[in-house]
Amino acid sequence: MSGLLALLDDVAAIAKVAAASVDDVMGQAVKASSQAAGAVIDDAAVTPKYVHGFSPDRELPIVWGIAKGSAFNKLVILLPLALVLSAFAPGAIAPLLMLGGAYLCFEGAEKIWHALHPGHDGQDLVHQRLADPHLEANKVKGAIKTDFILSAEIMTITLAALPEWMPLWQVAGALAVAGLIITVAVYGVVGLIVKADDAGLAMAAKGRLVATRALGLGIVRGMPHFMRVLVVVGTAAMIWVGGSIILHGLYELGAKAPYLAIHHIAATAAQAVPEAARAAAEWVVTAGLDGMVGLALGALMIPLVRFAILPVAGLFRRKA
Repeated sequence: MSGLLALLDDVAAIAKVAAASVDDVMGQAVKASSQAAGAVIDDAAVTPKYVHGFSPDRELPIVWGIAKGSAFNKLVILLPLALVLSAFAPGAIAPLLMLGGAYLCFEGAEKIWHALHPGHDGQDLVHQRLADPHLEANKVKGAIKTDFILSAEIMTITLAALPEWMPLWQVAGALAVAGLIITVAVYGVVGLIVKADDAGLAMAAKGRLVATRALGLGIVRGMPHFMRVLVVVGTAAMIWVGGSIILHGLYELGAKAPYLAIHHIAATAAQAVPEAARAAAEWVVTAGLDGMVGLALGALMIPLVRFAILPVAGLFRRKA
């Protein structure tokens, strides 16, 4: 009997350890996911454009197709690569993060450039459909390719945010949980966004109460403005996070002066406001300066990408 009780005690102890490990994985996954906020916001801001112009009955299937591709990118392709980096080349994480940060800066700066210099070379969606009967499938493929770049950045940021003491299996679990949380959150929000105008139309047309109809009409009228705000927020988040990643990466590689200078300026500025607002003021100044660095870097990268990287990549594609 005493042997059975001892066995039960051991089982209970193992269960407690396992539960604690699961708690560690979940907690670290949620905490690390928050570090990828900029890329996540941009992912949510970018995706709705892929369903623009399609019939309402095709919007959610398109979002679902992109979500499945995003989950595949994170869990099947990027997760094993992240584990290999963590186990065999942890020193490569900072440079890879900086590459990803530079891409975010470039993407954000390019969006601002296009907003200031809008082009007129887009085709009407109806004409595109007539020219391409597989337009929907191609849109989904294009969205999944774009998602791969953002997902790589998200997974790398998440990996870098995990503590060094975590064993490899917990790192894998945390990355998987973070990837699923982010995918469900992003594409759940995207699904709500793309169907909000349909819900608003239904409320405006069929609502029994005046308040319901007025709310529906407000949603329909407000969604275009909301989408513009979302794009602006996503672009700002990309530039801020990209600049922050670059500065932190330089600090990790030994070039500490820019990172320390920004934090010194932010701390000094925070002393000029009431004590209750100092933490918020320091964060705002830090984020603003990080964003200025990111915007400057992204602006420098626009001609580099257009006139050097893309032509060279085109030569390699033609040779292949």
